[in-house]
Amino acid sequence: MRRRELLFLLASAMTPAHALRAQQMAMPVIGYLSSQSAEALAPILPAFRDGLKEAGYIEGRNFSFEFAWAAGQYDKLPALAEDLVRRQVSVIVASGGAIAALAAKAATSTIPIVFAIGDDPVQYGLVGSFKHPGGNITGITLFMATLTPKRLEFFERGGACGDACYPHQSPQSECRKRSEERTGSSTANRPGIAHADCKQ
Repeated sequence: MRRRELLFLLASAMTPAHALRAQQMAMPVIGYLSSQSAEALAPILPAFRDGLKEAGYIEGRNFSFEFAWAAGQYDKLPALAEDLVRRQVSVIVASGGAIAALAAKAATSTIPIVFAIGDDPVQYGLVGSFKHPGGNITGITLFMATLTPKRLEFFERGGACGDACYPHQSPQSECRKRSEERTGSSTANRPGIAHADCKQ
């Protein structure tokens, strides 16, 4: 995750939201919507808090968190997103793939949303375009599902990588099939390749 860019977007989203709700709220609230569990993200959240602190946002002093964990139960994301909207959070951070960002987008057209995903947000319908995302949503993408096949090709051409380089994933995996359809690159002859942005 490109932490610096994500924090910049988050700070930009919080500033106008805080000004609009200054009369109603003691401090802005970051709604953290994730398709994962608190345990899964435990190694990452301290760095996220540190980055916010570097940007001048100190939890408990000038902002607070409201967490919503789906813990792998993706059908819960819409209700979790709607609950954050009812709580009138200042901004929603959507974590854990495009599925979380889509749930947040469906829940509100006014609260700023910041996402970080591994694939094309335009293809998912999260934003209108990279140049003009529009609406109340912005974020960053790593294009992992698009770039991973190319990176693997470079490894193979250099003779530096074998099957041991790839975490196991069945060739029949639906996630693998979706990634190949999106990228137009087949990995049928590369057993064990894992694709980014998997939901299973």
